[in-house]
Amino acid sequence: MKCPFCQHQDSRVIDSRTSDDRGVVRRRRECAACGRRFTTYERPSDLPLTVVKKDGSREAFDREKIIIGMTKACEKRPIAREAIGQAADEVEREIRDQLAEEVPARHIGTLVMEKLRRMDEVAYVRFASVYKEFHDADSFVQEIESLLGNVPAPDSAESPRQTRLFESQE
Repeated sequence: MKCPFCQHQDSRVIDSRTSDDRGVVRRRRECAACGRRFTTYERPSDLPLTVVKKDGSREAFDREKIIIGMTKACEKRPIAREAIGQAADEVEREIRDQLAEEVPARHIGTLVMEKLRRMDEVAYVRFASVYKEFHDADSFVQEIESLLGNVPAPDSAESPRQTRLFESQE
């Protein structure tokens, strides 16, 4: 294993253990040249998984895209990086447990939103604003009110935002 610090090709394993139920192995290594320690994670290779985008195009599943999206949504929020990684692992596990070779991107986005909703409401709304393509402030208000369970009746003549504003003025 190549050292990430000095690029030397030789390192030795100091400690090794499985880190979850999917067989991921965490190894602590020490570089033979510079003596610095680093951690590697080994995953068993899975069957290839294809994501079907909303425009019909297809691309290989990339767990890192989930982590990047969740990290952006959680920016400046009190959420540990490990929690994001664990949530991404759960999303991937749920997708792979379906044993399908192709999965719609919408399904992945929905799973990510479920995880974020449980982790942090602000991160959830941030992710939802991009995922659901909010176009105006009313879209945000509707999502927040649905999050809080304050969804007005659909036959109401007033918009949710107007209803909320009237309630706060009384």
